[in-house]
Amino acid sequence: MSDTGEEWQVARRRKGAARKSKPIQVSSHSTCCQDQLDIGKTVKRIRDTVSELKCEEFCQQWKEQVLVAGSAALSKPPENRDTEGTTDQLGSRRDGRRCQQLECVCYGLGSFSSCVSARFQLAMLLLLLDAGQIPPRDCYVYDPMFSSGERDVLRELGLTVLTENEEGKRLVTKPTLFYLMHCGKALYNNLLWKNWNAQCLPLMIIIGNSFNGMMDRTIEREFKRDYSYITQAVSVCEEGQLPCPSRLIDIFSDTAVITFPTSSLNKLPQSTWAEPPEPKYQHCPDLEIIQRETQS
Repeated sequence: MSDTGEEWQVARRRKGAARKSKPIQVSSHSTCCQDQLDIGKTVKRIRDTVSELKCEEFCQQWKEQVLVAGSAALSKPPENRDTEGTTDQLGSRRDGRRCQQLECVCYGLGSFSSCVSARFQLAMLLLLLDAGQIPPRDCYVYDPMFSSGERDVLRELGLTVLTENEEGKRLVTKPTLFYLMHCGKALYNNLLWKNWNAQCLPLMIIIGNSFNGMMDRTIEREFKRDYSYITQAVSVCEEGQLPCPSRLIDIFSDTAVITFPTSSLNKLPQSTWAEPPEPKYQHCPDLEIIQRETQS
């Protein structure tokens, strides 16, 4: 699949995965200087990957589940939303006017110019934006690992590149799709902390690693100590597992659509939301995210 002289490493099947079609190859490293990317060539590779994914049956299932979750989030609008008329898909009014629409935030995508997994995840993001009728300019992307060339590619695709490392601490004020493929647990935990109230959580849709899966892979005592907001969210969120073909298992495995139904949140005592402390991660030597103070 490489046209840049990259060295490739075949993605290995996980235990129990069925042997079906030819596996996707994953780049082990890049020999090119990412700051001197051929922007047009890289954009074309991404669009070719979009076309490849579009033909996959599982991709349609992802779109359908995200549309359902998006419609549910849009049904919980701010009080000043114009409620006249009806909507089609995610925010298109059948009377020709526009109402509130999803926006999107993508963290931790990785170096998509040298890593095939990241390029496929970016291609899926573009397909979901199209399915949800989310304008690319309303999709905000950030990864401290992006090169200047990759940031230029993202702008060429119409996306909005954030300049500040938010560490996931982004307050939502409108229905928002968070695309967090294989991000560190601290990033999810920070996002939950920043929106830890019964008004903001229902506005969030997360596409990322299953919270239940995170807990299953971590010592329970340590998980509860270090990631308390994920721990509490497990009991009130809804997870819809997203399908993944075996040949793409290293790219899209263990991914779910996570939502926070108001009906579940309202069952919690009011003390749940009282002055939530900011996570500190004092006992986490391997935090899995790059923090602002350690970013070079």
